[in-house]
Amino acid sequence: MISVVVVDDHEVVVQGLRLLLAEQEDIEVIGSAHDGAEGARLVEELRPDVVLMDLSMPGTDGIEATRVITESCPSTSVVILTTYGDRDRVLASLDAGAVGYLMKDVSPQALHDGVRAAAGGGSPIDARAARALVESRQDAAGGHRLTGKQEEVLRLVAEGLPNRLVARRLDITEKTVKAHLTQIYATLGVTDRVQAALWAQEHLR
Repeated sequence: MISVVVVDDHEVVVQGLRLLLAEQEDIEVIGSAHDGAEGARLVEELRPDVVLMDLSMPGTDGIEATRVITESCPSTSVVILTTYGDRDRVLASLDAGAVGYLMKDVSPQALHDGVRAAAGGGSPIDARAARALVESRQDAAGGHRLTGKQEEVLRLVAEGLPNRLVARRLDITEKTVKAHLTQIYATLGVTDRVQAALWAQEHLR
């Protein structure tokens, strides 16, 4: 059973999400909060698998709450669920540690799939958020080129392979994979594997 906490300052949204997720036999909403500070405290207490986090809330906003949760409860995956798809919020959310970014007009099926993906170690990203992220990185990556080996590493990362399997596939050490990733992040102007994978999906054919 995938345990979920909902953090949103609108009760109608919280109740709607409870109803949508209750339809699924493998997903259970175990708690809800109406601001970021309350949400962070609740998550630390309940240790859910996934948090659905609103961004715009009174007091502590969703980005700061995400940062607190990912530091105090690293096993919990935070998925942003918001009406905002602009690049600044997308980047700030991912930089704070969110693993996913969905819009509130998402279909029920996409919401269910997003929760499952996040619980399984994936990164559910709405297409509009992904576009904003990719566009924000294009200028940073302009004029810089990846080496052949870096492209090989990045392609495998984009496929979702962990460093251990990337190393095995390319017959190199995990330490070498990490070194390549550090250089890739610097070249592309990104900060983590989610952003690097999104860039790869857009630019590496």
